[in-house]
Amino acid sequence: MEYVALTGISDLVMSELKNHQLRTIEIRTPQNFFTALNVDAGDTVFLTHTSIHDLTRGTTGLIAKVITHQLSTHRTITGNDMFFEEHETMMIRLQLQTKGIARISKVLSSDVGKETRVVAEDMCFYEAR
Repeated sequence: MEYVALTGISDLVMSELKNHQLRTIEIRTPQNFFTALNVDAGDTVFLTHTSIHDLTRGTTGLIAKVITHQLSTHRTITGNDMFFEEHETMMIRLQLQTKGIARISKVLSSDVGKETRVVAEDMCFYEAR
C-alpha cells in the first residue's frame, strides 16, 4: 500500500507510539513539514526512525492513522532600545493512532522539499525483525 512517510522520527517517539495507541507529535523539520502539509485527518502514514537519505527497500517503521491535523504559527519578538527582532516558526501537530508495523518495498519519492512517499507492506508480528 502507498503511504506518505515521515522520516527521522526519534527512537523515543517511535517507542511511545509502539507502546501507546494514541499520541500527538509535533512536526518541525522542513522535510517532514512539507510532507505533513498534505496529510488530512483519516489518512494513514508511515513513520520511521531512518533518515530520508537512508530510506531504502526493507526499512521498517510504523503505520498510523491521523486522528487530528493542526497547523500553527509561533511568533517571538525580542529586542532592546536599539533593535527589534521578530522570529516566526510554523509547526504541524499530528495526533496519531498506531495501526501496526510495516516494511518498505519501494521508495516512490524522497526528494528534498517534496512529499516523501513509499510503498510498504504490513508485517505480522513474528516477521518484524
